[in-house]
Amino acid sequence: MTALVLDGKHCAAETETRLKAQVAELKSRTGGTPILATILVGGDPASATYVKMKGNACRRVGMDSMAIELPEQTTTDELLSQIETLNNNPDVHGILLQHPVPPQINERVCFDAIAAHKDVDGVTCLGFGRMAMQEPAYGAATPAGIMRLLENYDIDLEGRHVVVVGRSPILGKPMALMMLNANATVTICHSRTKNLPELVNQADVIVGAVGRPELIKASWIKDGAVVVDAGYHPGGVGDIELAPLLERASAYTPVPGGVGPMTINTLILQTLESGLKHLS
Repeated sequence: MTALVLDGKHCAAETETRLKAQVAELKSRTGGTPILATILVGGDPASATYVKMKGNACRRVGMDSMAIELPEQTTTDELLSQIETLNNNPDVHGILLQHPVPPQINERVCFDAIAAHKDVDGVTCLGFGRMAMQEPAYGAATPAGIMRLLENYDIDLEGRHVVVVGRSPILGKPMALMMLNANATVTICHSRTKNLPELVNQADVIVGAVGRPELIKASWIKDGAVVVDAGYHPGGVGDIELAPLLERASAYTPVPGGVGPMTINTLILQTLESGLKHLS
């Protein structure tokens, strides 16, 4: 078989066309513009690039972005003060704290300081809990983007065995709960899981979210599986050994061009949703 390519870049571009029309209508009706505030602490080049990409995505659909750049030596208290200022700014509809932050900062405390109604990146404990209980919340952007991508290609999850390899609080864990909420049967694994190849081989849908280049080998994955690779590493490789699967999987996300564009697109979508709630 030739695997279906789950083209996140194409899906994101189609969504942007719809978002642009919605933003234009909102501006015309209310005079207001949704604004995403991004906070970058330190000078990590990759993080700076990601923040720039998110700002560019805002502008492509007619939204605004507010870039906050803080020095490497910023303390937890200083970052909390900045978040509080943005929480209290009625013109800001979404807040993104770029991960990771420098080691002296308590990242979890700072994530949880973001007001729930502005948590468009889905990083707070409150947002996670509400999502898990199927209450209204903005989902963590990468797993929510994956769910949207699978839906776009009519990938049915109900009753299927999904194996998520990875347990991070902003990717692996929310991914597993979103799959469970979609009526999939879910197994969560990680880099220390015993018999990982055997568990991966049981997957109807495999999600690589472990953060290690090609940790998940193609030989572990059964024919006909749906392969979702949420990793990205130097050299354009993900967490899954993809090349041998192109004729064996039923569908797969390319790296790059699969999950990544959907992450940013979901962040922008959720910022617009917040803007619609507060500007309408």
